[in-house]
Amino acid sequence: MTTVVEKVTEFEMRTAAFALRIIKLYSVLQKSTVGQVIGKQILRSGTSVGAHVAEVNHSKSAADFINKVAGARQEVQETLYWLYLIEQADLVVAKRLLPLRQEAVEIKAILVTMATRAKRRADAA
Repeated sequence: MTTVVEKVTEFEMRTAAFALRIIKLYSVLQKSTVGQVIGKQILRSGTSVGAHVAEVNHSKSAADFINKVAGARQEVQETLYWLYLIEQADLVVAKRLLPLRQEAVEIKAILVTMATRAKRRADAA
């Protein structure tokens, strides 16, 4: 029996690691009612980033690629919003959130660059 192994990019691995960190944050947030509500929101958006990135490699066209990258960017932006609320509501110490927030900002920057380059290539074609 032959198995098919898909190539997983470094960026896919990075966004999967980000999702795992979000899952760990979610487990900490479950200790309060407010944390449960916000936790479900950040769990959804934070894990969706990697799911969108995983779909990028299966884009059917340049427009589809750009849409999938845009979807991932929207999810990471939403995750940054929830991280801000978690910090402002003192649900988690801000210092503990800083590395996660920095990673979200870096992932967002990569996604913006990917979309910009894809749009340039599509316009040049």
